[in-house]
Amino acid sequence: MITLRKITLENRRAIFNLEVSEDQRRFVASNLSSVASCYILATNGGHPFPFAIYADEQPVGFVMLAYGITGYEEPSIADDNYCIMRLMIDKQYQNRGYGREAMKKILEFIRTFPAGPAHYCWIPYKPDNVAAKKLYENFGFRDNGEIFNNESITVLRL
Repeated sequence: MITLRKITLENRRAIFNLEVSEDQRRFVASNLSSVASCYILATNGGHPFPFAIYADEQPVGFVMLAYGITGYEEPSIADDNYCIMRLMIDKQYQNRGYGREAMKKILEFIRTFPAGPAHYCWIPYKPDNVAAKKLYENFGFRDNGEIFNNESITVLRL
């Protein structure tokens, strides 16, 4: 069973050590870098939500969500909407359906509107990341035609 859990003193090293395969590293920042970005977002008025992704009691991935991204140049959809900024499943746990199950949990969490109301959830992704695009499309995300920082923007109406 997939769950989203807070990053704690006890699990932080295990989360920081999770990695995607070599050919996927160009698509996602390290988990340590992402957690540092959460601090910057939070101290600049944003609302980051970093979570460890667990399969039963095993950490298998990481997700970074945000709302109210401020201080950054962002795509037009960013204002008052939720963003899945990072999503990764460790290389040894890929192709087991964990990404799909994690996405269900992520969207359930976002739909509780933990930081405020929103109409959309958006995700930036590299256009050549075919696996990510397919996953997002399976959940109803659709590209809005915007390219921002060399990434396509895909959007889901909440």
